[in-house]
Parts: sequence; C-alpha cells; structure tokens
Amino acid sequence: MTTSTAATNPVKMRIEGMDCGACAIKIENAIKRLPGVADINMSYATATLSLQLDEDRTTRGRLETTIRSLGYAPAPFDAAATQTAGSGANHTEKSWWKLGKTRFVLSTGLFLAVAFLCSTLRPESSHWAYAAAALAGLAPVAYRASIGARLGTPFGIETLMTLATLGAVLIGADEEAAVIVFLFAVGELLETIAAVRSRTSIVALINAVPRTARIDETGQIREIPVEQLTAGDVVLVRPGDRVPSDGEVIDGQSELNQSPITGESIPVAKTIGDPVFAGSINGHGALRVRLTHAAKDNTISRIIRIVEKAQESKAPTARFIDRFAAYYTPAAMAAAALAMVLPPLLLGADWYTWLYRGLAILLIACPCALVISTPAAIASALASGARHGLLIKGGAALETIGRVRAIAFDKTGTLTIGRPCITDITAVNGDSNELLAAAASVERSSSHPLGIAIVAAAQARGLTLRPVFGGATAVPGKAVMGRISEGLVSVGSPRFARELRAVPDELSARIGALEAAGQIVAVVLLAKRCLGLIAFRDEPRADAAPAIARLKALGVRSVMLTGDNSRAAEAIATTLKIEVRSELLPNAKLNAIAALRRSGPVAMIGDGINDAPALAAADVGVAMGGGTDVALETADAALLKDRVFGVVELVQLARATLRNIWQNVGIALGLKLIFLATTLTGVTSLWMAILADTGATVLVTANALRLLRFRADAQQDS
Repeated sequence: MTTSTAATNPVKMRIEGMDCGACAIKIENAIKRLPGVADINMSYATATLSLQLDEDRTTRGRLETTIRSLGYAPAPFDAAATQTAGSGANHTEKSWWKLGKTRFVLSTGLFLAVAFLCSTLRPESSHWAYAAAALAGLAPVAYRASIGARLGTPFGIETLMTLATLGAVLIGADEEAAVIVFLFAVGELLETIAAVRSRTSIVALINAVPRTARIDETGQIREIPVEQLTAGDVVLVRPGDRVPSDGEVIDGQSELNQSPITGESIPVAKTIGDPVFAGSINGHGALRVRLTHAAKDNTISRIIRIVEKAQESKAPTARFIDRFAAYYTPAAMAAAALAMVLPPLLLGADWYTWLYRGLAILLIACPCALVISTPAAIASALASGARHGLLIKGGAALETIGRVRAIAFDKTGTLTIGRPCITDITAVNGDSNELLAAAASVERSSSHPLGIAIVAAAQARGLTLRPVFGGATAVPGKAVMGRISEGLVSVGSPRFARELRAVPDELSARIGALEAAGQIVAVVLLAKRCLGLIAFRDEPRADAAPAIARLKALGVRSVMLTGDNSRAAEAIATTLKIEVRSELLPNAKLNAIAALRRSGPVAMIGDGINDAPALAAADVGVAMGGGTDVALETADAALLKDRVFGVVELVQLARATLRNIWQNVGIALGLKLIFLATTLTGVTSLWMAILADTGATVLVTANALRLLRFRADAQQDS
C-alpha cells in the first residue's frame, strides 16, 4: 500500500456511474489492493477519484481496467478546464435517458413485460418466463457482485441482490424475483438522477464565468478565450457582460450583480479602484478592468476547488456510519441465514415460509440508504452554502459549526467596517462645512485613515477645497499642516492643540466626552485659533447588532475579543449588546478562546489575516474577507458576503444539516425495522422488501436535496 512519495504521481479522474457512498466504498476497496496505490480520496458527490500512483508497480491502464470491471467508467480529468472554470468539461453530466442505468431499467422492464405477456397467453409457461426474466436481468448484477467479492467488497448490495434473486427463483417465487431485479434497476437510476441534481450548484458556478473576454490592447479590443488571460491584462466589460476574472476597475462606473459569488441579489456599485469578482454581471455602464488574477486563480475557480476538496473529505458522522455499515451488512446476512434455518430446525416451522422470509430480510438489509444518509446531506449543504456565499471546507467543519455554543468575534473589520468614519463635527463658530473644507484641504494628499475619512466626508457634501500653498506637511504623531489663503491650518491631536494652548475650556469637556465614548478626536486650528473638533469612530457594521441578537435567540453566546482600548471596545459592545474582552494581546486572545471552550465548541470569526492564531485555536475558524485570497485559503470557513449576518446563516445551515442527517438515519433505520417486523410476521413480500430499500434510498436522497433550497431566515431557525 505505502509507496515512496518520490516514485508516485498524482492521478485524478472522473468516475461515471459512481453515484452513492456504497459505490465509492466498492471502488476504494478494489483499488487499494493494487500495489503502488496510496492516498485514495473518493467523492461520489463530485464523481471524482484522486490518488497517488507508482506506475512502476501498477500502470494507469490496470487501474482503469479494475474500475471498469466493477461497472464504472473512468474518464480523464481535465485540470485546465477546472482551473479556468469556464469550459465545464469536467462537470458535464449526461442526460438521464442516455445513462447506462437507464438502459438497464429499460431492459429489465422489457424482460418483465415479455414474461407477463407469456404468462398471460400461456399460463403454463409462467414459471419459466419469469425465471428467465429474473436471471437475464440479474446477469450483469451477479457479474459485478463476483468482481466486487474478488476485489474486496464481498457484502455489497449486488451480492445481496444476487443471493435474494437466486433464492427466490430456487423456491419458485419467480414473478417476485423478476420484479426485484426491475425495482433494483429503478432504484439505481433514481440514485444517479439525485446525484446529478446535487452537482448542479457547482455546475452553476462554473457556468458563471464567460468563455471569452474582450482584452484592451492599447485601445484595440480583441476577443480571446478566458484561459489565455493573465494578471495585468486590461479587459473591457460591457453592460450585461460577465467579468472574466478577478480585477480592479480602472475606468468607468456601474453596478455589478455579484450573486454568483456572494449570493447577494442586490447589485453593488463599482467605480475606479474597486475590486470585482469573476462571474459578476455588469449593469448599465461599461468598465475597464485590470485583472489581478489569471482565470485559473480567480475567485470562482478557487471556490470550486475548495468545495470539491471539501466534498472529498468525510464528516465524523459519515466515517462512523461507514464503519457501522461494514459490520452491519454481514451481520444482517447472518441474521437472514438464521431466520431461514432456525425456525424450521428448532420449531418445526415450514421451510418454504422461512426461506421466503429470510430472502426478504436479505433485501431489507441493503445498506444503501444508511450509507448515503450523511454524505448526501453534507454534499447538498456544501453546494448550497457556496451558492449563498458561505464557503465551508468540509463536513467536519460543518458539523462543528452546527454544535457551537459560543462565537468569538474580532472587532476591527469584523464587527466594525474596518475604517474610521466621522461621527461628530463641532465648529466653534457653528459653520461645520467651513471647518470640514479647511481640514480636507490640508488632508487631500494624506494616506492616513483619518485624513481619508475627512476628504471623503467633504466630497460627499460637495465642498470646494482650497489650494494648499507649498503642499501639506505631516508632523508624525501630532498633526498635518498646510497653508491656505486664510492662513496655516493644522489638523492634529488634542495633545498637540493643548501644547499650543489653543483649546478653549468649553471644548476640553467636549473632547473628554467624545473620547470617553470611544471616539478619536482631531482638533482643527487656523494658526493658533481653534476652528473646532472632528470626531471619528470605526462604526459597527449595519447588520452586526441584529446578527448578535439573532445568535442569542439561537442560544449561541457572542463575545468580542479585541486588542483595542477599553473605552473604544466598550462603546462598540454597548451598541451591539455583546460581551467584550478588550486590550488583549495575541496570547490573551488564545487564553480567552480556551476559557470559552470549557463550555462547548467555539467558533472564531476574524478577517483571516491578523487573526490567524485565534482562528486556529478555536474549534472552527471562520474568515470574513469578501473573497480575498487569505479569506479563501485560511480558516475552516469563509463568509464571501463580508456581512456579520453571514455567521447566522452559517449556523442555521449547519444546524439544518445536522437535523437532515439524523432525519436520514431515522428514515433508513426506521423503515428497515418496520419492514423487518412485518417480514417476520409474514406481511411483507419480496418485492415489497426491495421496494422498501429503494424507497428508503429515494427518501433519504430527496430529504438531503432539500438543503439545496436552504434559505436563511432572520426570524426562524430553518
């Protein structure tokens, strides 16, 4: 099994026909017996297989032959197509009527119809007609059962079907045997259709990226395939076009529909300097965009790769059920055998009756519904989350989020917008516009966050800025100064103003009150005369307070962890009605998370950059990054909408998934217990037993697919 990593090569391929967990287990059991095969990852959700292969010990041809012998079709995996996420080559699904399983249904149905016709026209031939129909339909199933048994899966569903059908023929239940094979074929087809349905969300993401782009080469527009785009290229995005790759607007204004990436249907205004995501739909204005990523590295491509990798990993519940099923199936077969022989031997019961009931138990024992109960729900939830801007990196993270008892939030950039905004302007002479225009004039070329906020506020009010003679000068830690027509204007700290003795007594009290409320204060001076005060604060996000309230309603404790000073932190915490731990050094943040973990699983929400240690220390880390590289690559989940309410949606989706999993397990085991009881009492026939198994599989799959329609609701935990 183990091979030297230096001698192995990664292999990834699509497996057509792998549509359930049992299929994946069967293939894995077969190929892990081949020498030189290691690190096997199966995903029936995406119908892919990846592994490490030492071709000196096992050739790729032998690997593919082994897979084909089990009844599945290996196909090349086009990495380039996945990277560009434009061609969709790897995700094109055949129409259900073109599938081999559809032909299997039609052939077994035809055999059953011919047998019915023969038995109607010549009743004396009924036994042979139905027996022939059953055996003809069973032949490919029996062949796959023999191959599976030889390659490591002796207790697969094909084995159970073969034994039950042959047993039915031997005891003279020919009509039921033929019906069993037909219903089994229908059940397999329904599984395939459901699996194809669960992949549609990923297909929708892929189709969001256009096939071609209009590149701007020194004013000449040329249309090229998206895979030829590189970082630094300038592209023209016309009204109605989709953005071909991630980039930055360098010319034009418009509104973009970013729903393919973030799930938000409301268009977002974009202008020069704003980032844009691949797949966004341009609104009314033409944009020139300088690309920051090649097509293979754009946001959608990374989302697709992360979701596919997540679907390859198994959740803890799925791993447990796989282990349980490994013992359950042979135990069920042993129980069926005992049911056949013990009553006749020990109680003198009728042999035919108990052979018949034992065969029904064999059919009821099929573990398909149980095996797919968890992975079907996880796959649907991951796909649904990606469509809503909730990127979750695997079933383990999803299960943990569903069980969290407390959530720790970073403050800056997570609960707040991450940049200072002007909250108060106090002018000595009462003219706030004059005060703001003077301050903005000297701050016009500043890169300091407070200066940027001042200039933005002046522009929003449409104020005319004065020319600054000789340019502005910054005194680090104190002030920015510049000479305008009225004289020397300074925008500085209260300490700087007090050093010049330029703060009137009535403003000192105002400065103290603003600072006590957690705000930053700048004093604007003309020469040594105080014009007034400008107060700033990193304001809470608009949805932060309702999100915290909703989490409380869901029974989740919210705590803000920040290194900011206690006054600023308390001011935000009071507004949001959230617990707060302030002035925390990085180690203190880790200790705070450790304390929260004593009461149950803890999630940490941060920006994915400076919160990396805290994200790693929590049971599950969630990055808010609006689709940035770091937000997508760090932590266990990412909120692409860059909204606090995304945390609520994440918890609701995770809890809905956990409920769905246990509903599926209940359906799978409940139906088996019911039909086991009815079989032992003689109520259930063979065809009803296989219908029960097929029905359980369909019900479990349909229930899991409900998660694709998940809608977070601010009012109810859905």
